[in-house]
Amino acid sequence: MKKKAIISVTSKQKGNEKEKVEVVTPGKFYKKEDSYFAVYDETEISGMEGTTTTLKISPEKLCLIRMGTTSTKMNFKKKYKDIILYNTPYGTLELEVETKDIDINMDEYGGHVYVNYNLGVIGEKVQNTSLEINIKAEDKLS
Repeated sequence: MKKKAIISVTSKQKGNEKEKVEVVTPGKFYKKEDSYFAVYDETEISGMEGTTTTLKISPEKLCLIRMGTTSTKMNFKKKYKDIILYNTPYGTLELEVETKDIDINMDEYGGHVYVNYNLGVIGEKVQNTSLEINIKAEDKLS
């Protein structure tokens, strides 16, 4: 059953903590088979208005899927390196994502995901980034 949820996503780049981006937004949260899903609409603040983000959270893996004005699919799994296409209204970027560490603590009421990863355009210097996701499902909103 899909539940209403408050989803908080914080991203910061190492060495540039002032550039922290935090989005707190309402969304939906549910479990399907062995994975939890959090779905929310991006806003003008994130720069991706018109995009829906789906977080597929498995015991050892996070998959971030964006569809709309911006589209991509990023897989985060410890010690995993992936090449992704990041489609924006301004063009497509080919990015390399290397997950350094991931910690997932999720149940039917929501939970917490932490990912530390390197991200960069192919052939360019990578940027170490941390991503923190907190989800509070409606049962836990009170």
